[in-house]
Amino acid sequence: QVQLVESGGGLVQAGGSLRLSCAASGRTFGGNAMGWFRQAPGKEREFVAAIRWIGSTDYADSVKGRFTISRDNAKNTVYLQMNSLKPEDTAVYYCAAARGVRITTTILGYDYWGQGTQVTVSS
Repeated sequence: QVQLVESGGGLVQAGGSLRLSCAASGRTFGGNAMGWFRQAPGKEREFVAAIRWIGSTDYADSVKGRFTISRDNAKNTVYLQMNSLKPEDTAVYYCAAARGVRITTTILGYDYWGQGTQVTVSS
């Protein structure tokens, strides 16, 4: 059974940092692109960042320069380092494994999803 388990969420003040982790089990995703999405209350789930197995990345404009996605293929784990957090970053953050090797920013491009981890940024 494939599982993606996020961790590292929590409550932080504006300007602070958090590091999210996503551990995959049940299969390896070394060849798949991996992504992070987020969903705030009352809003649709939106793309945050994605990474290919070779390391190339893509980010939403709203997080460029503040968030960094990385992966450790040996550990089957993806990370999201979030710096200079803002109250508008408050959301449930989801890790996802893409269907293929290419980065995609659309939800339909991802086959496996974690349960999410809450990130709350206070002003």
